[in-house]
Amino acid sequence: MRPSFFPTVFTLCVVGAKARDVPQNVRDLYNSIRDKGSCADRLATGFWATSSGTNTFSYCGDHLSSGKVVYIQGTGGSLADMDIDCDGVQGGPQDDGRCAYNRSPDLQDTTAFQNTVARYRAGVSDLNTYVHPYVVFGNTGSKEGWRTFDPMSSGVQPLSVMAVVCGDKLVYGVWGDTNGDDGNHPMVGETSLALATACYGDSMTGSNGHSRTDVLYLAFTGREAVPGASGANWNASNYDDFAKSIEQLGDRLVERMRSWGSRARAEWRLLVSGTILGIIWLSI
Repeated sequence: MRPSFFPTVFTLCVVGAKARDVPQNVRDLYNSIRDKGSCADRLATGFWATSSGTNTFSYCGDHLSSGKVVYIQGTGGSLADMDIDCDGVQGGPQDDGRCAYNRSPDLQDTTAFQNTVARYRAGVSDLNTYVHPYVVFGNTGSKEGWRTFDPMSSGVQPLSVMAVVCGDKLVYGVWGDTNGDDGNHPMVGETSLALATACYGDSMTGSNGHSRTDVLYLAFTGREAVPGASGANWNASNYDDFAKSIEQLGDRLVERMRSWGSRARAEWRLLVSGTILGIIWLSI
């Protein structure tokens, strides 16, 4: 059996809003998803995590009714990686050059929900990759045979809060962009620079992300996951201020998974016990 990704003991993360403990129910969800290997309820499949990999990644609805979440998974226990999306508002005081054009030649000056952000009249015209921790979730395109998926078809709302498990951290973000058909393959696993930095530090750039497929993206369904115009500090000048403004909503969304978490833990322990018994039986 592949060992669980999370160790038994967790180190308390204390770097402001950038790092949080992974709650037990989310930890159980992570382990159960990876140990299961692949999802059964594929809302859409045929996506790529890396251009040199395989198109075996799916948007999954295994826990859509029980946990009200949609997530990404490949096969063999793989999840998704984390590439960097530099789209949106360019410049500003947080712009340190890590998303410059020479590091992200395909960057665009708008995100998928720019119009919604502008309608909030919150002092910003669009998301900023250096400030807003957003996730690229869903795929659009019109090329023949191009795989697409609209998260709204499963109840996920634009600019809703998402949870990302990266390493031993839980980071909250918002669904802020989608993947188009400007590349060779329909890709999954991408976030703003702000979110990637919260996960993996300043080594993240427009041309350097996290290549291991061990990142769990959780998209919460329902209107209650949307902070709206007044529920987040959209005009924040830095990542920490914005992240703090969505923490309480993120915590509530994770908490609503609490009752489901105990079932996931029991399922995971049953899987582990069954594997151990199988090994014992084969050794007799």
